[in-house]
Formats: sequence, C-alpha cells, structure tokens
Amino acid sequence: MITEDLLEQLAIDWFKDLGYQYLYGPDIAPDTTAGERDSWQQVILTRRLRSALQRLNPTMPPQVLDDALHKILHPAHPTLLLNNRDFHRMLADGVTVDVSEDDHTKGQHVHLIDMDNPANNELLVISQFSVKGEKTTRRPDLVVFINGLPIAVLELKNPSDETADIWKAFEQLQTYKSEISDLFIANAVLILSDGVNTRIGSLTADRERFTPWRSIDGNAEAPAIMMELEVLIKGLFHPNHLFDYLRHFILFEQDGGKIIKKIAGYHQFFAVRRALQKTIEAVTTKDNRCGVVWHTQGSGKSISMACYAGKVIAAPELNNPTILVVTDRNDLDGQLFETF
Repeated sequence: MITEDLLEQLAIDWFKDLGYQYLYGPDIAPDTTAGERDSWQQVILTRRLRSALQRLNPTMPPQVLDDALHKILHPAHPTLLLNNRDFHRMLADGVTVDVSEDDHTKGQHVHLIDMDNPANNELLVISQFSVKGEKTTRRPDLVVFINGLPIAVLELKNPSDETADIWKAFEQLQTYKSEISDLFIANAVLILSDGVNTRIGSLTADRERFTPWRSIDGNAEAPAIMMELEVLIKGLFHPNHLFDYLRHFILFEQDGGKIIKKIAGYHQFFAVRRALQKTIEAVTTKDNRCGVVWHTQGSGKSISMACYAGKVIAAPELNNPTILVVTDRNDLDGQLFETF
C-alpha cells in the first residue's frame, strides 16, 4: 500500500530526476540557523530571488533591482486574483522599472526568470512548507519554486484512506487560498493527487476544471501502469516544458467584473507546440501547409487558438505574421473575441 508519506517521497524523487533541488521545509524555517525566510508569513525566498535578479539582469544598477524586488514583494491590489494576474505579467514579460539614462528616464524590464534558457534558473521543490496565516499556520505538502518564487502547490492525500480523495485535497487548497493567500500570488498551477488520481487546475478552477495530465512527451498517452502524478510531474515540470507553459499557456479572461484564470490542458499544450513546429517548417520549406488540429466539442479549441496565436507572433522565424480567424457562427465570434 502507498501511504501519503511514500507518495510525497515518490514525487520528490521525480522532481529530483528532472534536476530540481529538494529541501525539507523545517530545515529552512525562520527559527533555524539555515533559515531562508525572515518570518513564517514570508512565502518568497528573497535571497534566492535577489541572486536570480542579479544573474539575469547583469547590466541593471543595484537600485533598479531593489525597485523591482520591492514591486514583487509589495503587491498593488487588495485581491488575490488581481495580484496573481499582475504577477503573471511580470513573470512573462519582466518587471517594468524606471531607469535614468542620459538625463532622461525610460522604462526597462527586469526579468525574474530566463524563459529561453531553463538551465539558467534555479529549480527547487520544498516539502512541508509552513506558512502562518491570520487564523492559523498551514502546511502544503509540496511547493515548487523558480528562483525563489512559489509557482506551484501540490496537495497530496493518502491513497489507502477512502475518505481522503483528491476532492479533500481540493477543499484543502480552497482553505489555503483563503487563509494563506500570499502563497498564491505567484502561483501558476495547483495540483491534487491521491496516488491513484491526479488533477491540475488554476486558481479559479472549480472541480470540473481540474483535469488529468496524460502524456509526458505529447507523442502518446503514458502507459496505464504509470502513476498519474508521475506523468504530470515529468510531463509538465520538465524544464523544457515548464517555461514554455508559463509564458504561453496561461490566460486571464475578464467576464464582466469577474476574472477567470485559464490554463491549457496537456492536449492543448502539446498540440500547440507541434502546430508551431509544423508552421515554421511550412514557411521555411515554402510548402505553406502546416496541417490541421482537430478538437471535439468542448475540448478547449478557443484556448488552443489563443495560445497558438501567441506563439506564432513571438516566433522570430515567422516575422510577426498576420492571423486570420474564420468562424461559422456569430456566438463563436464573440467567444473568440473575449478569449483573445
């Protein structure tokens, strides 16, 4: 029988296989000699982040890096979702800071992570990362950090306990979002697992929007004998996949006064990556045919189209292409307009 502790250890080993550093949360707690946090409320590992800012922005003066760090550590909005959307922009595009140059001031971008060179980032997974909230201290099972920023939370449940399934983990995450919301300002994805079932979702996802991740490389679904958690970790958190996902496969949609955060499923992620590859081949070989991506109804074609558009616009080989969207229904026009 697999216990929750064993499941956690397996997950840690899979992260380590991908090159992640591992730390046990209590070993770096604020009250230890090796502490990496100034308080139990602090969720960003600031020394690691400051080191990354210096490494990734070597020409920036120290004061500019200080300004960028201040913006990261002091969110501008009163709500978690607004701060999460702002942070995602900073993660993808860099922190905009004012830099004095030749008697005038201009905006520059301080990069938090190196999207193009995954090896230039510090990847870390921490177990039992305690955070003090307004009411009590909470302790998520695993938190994934890039350059000191907590970008993913994994909540695990005992596979042998019939009353502790993934939806208990889902409820636990809702409690965390309410009581230790600072941990989720930099969050990209949430993961639930009870060893048998594993699901991934966004900050705003309800139960229906937490979905499986079924492939490691996009060429085929993983063998049924593999644990779903292993497939997700190796398929999404592989550095060659993760940074592409962070940049191109996370969307925020405004629905009236409500913000909805949407993340791509595994089928959208791998299909868009393959479509970009085929598009570049079609243009460079002058064949001009890149193929068709076929979706069933309700499988998220709008998100696939938006992610594909973002990637082809950013691809230097395609020289800033024009994108034409053809639909056969007025309601689809409206839906795509909102998504894009």
